[in-house]
Amino acid sequence: MDTDRSDLDLALVARRLSAEVGPFRRALLTTARRTGALPEIPDAQIEVLRRLDEDGWSSPTRIGRALGLARSTVSNLVAAMQRDGLVERRLAAGDGRSTEVGLTDLARDRLAVYDAAAEQVLVAAMQTLDPRARQDLARALPRFAELRQVLEAGDPSRS
Repeated sequence: MDTDRSDLDLALVARRLSAEVGPFRRALLTTARRTGALPEIPDAQIEVLRRLDEDGWSSPTRIGRALGLARSTVSNLVAAMQRDGLVERRLAAGDGRSTEVGLTDLARDRLAVYDAAAEQVLVAAMQTLDPRARQDLARALPRFAELRQVLEAGDPSRS
């Protein structure tokens, strides 16, 4: 009986977590953009920028695989980001047929402004919480990282 209850509790937590993640991310992006006076950048572009910030120069194919995006989607994202001055292309080292994509200084500056603004708004929001709630959030961070790694490794429901 305890196992059944535990599974139900886990399912409820999973549902609630799933329901909160998207709205939380959108609220943070919107508030940080406003605070940092940043232009609207679609979430998918931000994901590409983040990946390039972590990996450095990368092929569109590799970006697509890392983010689970179709080749045509990455191609359209990169074209729009290049047009907006956020990425640049170059021939891949050692292979004159393929290209790599990298961040421009403008993109690095915008990520830095966004990160500072996001930190500012999150600190202000967390300061409204009681100290115990802030500690709970801090303790949960490693668990979120673990969950993300499990999800990035593949579909855990197929294990």
